[in-house]
Amino acid sequence: MTDLTTGAGGITAPRPSAETVRGPDDTATDAMIAARLDRLPMTGYQRFIFGIIATAWFFDSIDLGSLTFLLGSIRAEFGLTTAQAGLLSSMSFIGMFLGAAIAGMAADRFGRKMVFQVSMIFWGLGSLWCAYAPDAQTLGYARLLLGFGMGMEFPVALAIVSEILPSAKRGRYLAILEGFWPIGFIAAGLLSLFFLTHFDWRTMFLFQAFPAAFLLVIRIFVPESPRWLADRGRRAEAEKVMTRIETNVLRRLPAGRQLAEPRPEPTRSKAARRFSFIELWSNGYASRTLMIWTVWFFALLGFYGLTTWLSALLQEAGHSVSQSVTYTITISLAGVPGFIAAAILLDRWGRKPTAIMMLVGSAAAAYFYGNATTTATLISFGLVMQFFLFGMWSVLYAYTPELYPTRSRATGAGCASAVGRIGSLLGPYIIGIVLPTLGNAGVFALGAGSFIVAALAIGLFGVETRGKSLEAISH
Repeated sequence: MTDLTTGAGGITAPRPSAETVRGPDDTATDAMIAARLDRLPMTGYQRFIFGIIATAWFFDSIDLGSLTFLLGSIRAEFGLTTAQAGLLSSMSFIGMFLGAAIAGMAADRFGRKMVFQVSMIFWGLGSLWCAYAPDAQTLGYARLLLGFGMGMEFPVALAIVSEILPSAKRGRYLAILEGFWPIGFIAAGLLSLFFLTHFDWRTMFLFQAFPAAFLLVIRIFVPESPRWLADRGRRAEAEKVMTRIETNVLRRLPAGRQLAEPRPEPTRSKAARRFSFIELWSNGYASRTLMIWTVWFFALLGFYGLTTWLSALLQEAGHSVSQSVTYTITISLAGVPGFIAAAILLDRWGRKPTAIMMLVGSAAAAYFYGNATTTATLISFGLVMQFFLFGMWSVLYAYTPELYPTRSRATGAGCASAVGRIGSLLGPYIIGIVLPTLGNAGVFALGAGSFIVAALAIGLFGVETRGKSLEAISH
């Protein structure tokens, strides 16, 4: 049986049901769409689309990173214990867990573009609610909603970028996309310093609600993924979007230059299965799923367990609010060269060696940061730690969506991100509990151990994806 779908221009095209077996013509069409995308030279048009996604990612990063700088002031206003403050920090990650798990499957079924827009509505409303929260409990619920929207955005943005950009540039631009996280983190610190000096933490959250209106830009300019449209059987729409992309690319090429001939991957008939959580554990993908879930869980447990508490830990050590925020911003500056280094190394060394280097470097730097005895050594090791930490993020976000086929790419990335959010929500809470017993040194040793486990997982069980088309990797 088939469902009928109305495509662009009123064209009615059959959409295969889950039981349909797709023939050679169908798979050949899908492969040709992919080949046409991969043969495109990188121009200002693709960079423009990428810039829109990266800007939304930047706004999201400000929302998530701001709690690192505002936690000390919130804790003081509401009289929270370290355990309560850790629980408040974890609320965002509970929301991110739910959002990432739901959004991945929704994007594989309903489309990347629509789910991406919905995510921005949720985090905009969450920021607005944070600004008017009368108590810590309400603030926790608001952070839950905010986290839900942020969790939705991450896997969908990765799917859009990985599916539209050509293979030769995919790793670099996915790493650059993640690079907007340290830039957003630094911006969050600077904005927090301004708002805490002249206003209060509530005004900061109110300010963060306005960028949600950016979804209108996404609605107008960002196309749906032609790969996804073709895989869903909506080939008339896929052809229309693909032709528009090619036309925009040609306009930006020197006069007379033509596009290279597409070279599709060999095709074979296959069942037209839709998004499926079960497929993540099917033959060929189970080991990838287990590996990437382990990496995300331990990497995020260590990262958020440490960074969420950076400013508050500095205040615990006797530094003022403004000093602690200034030190944290200074330390975060090293994240910029960190993601740039990752963007370069991903396509030169490969995903696996770059990931291992970043994770092991993060572990060593975190250990020495936790044992620093002077302000100078604290900042020095902090700079090194943030360099490797943000490099690690860039590798994770570039690598994860490459491991799965189009029909389950967002589901795979979303579920990995969701598992990571379990680690990220446990991290701040665990730190809040063990800090009184283990002290700063024990806290950062715990983070270092998490990064080592993640490095071992990717080193032993990871597959290399450098320079390969998404279709070749999925086969």
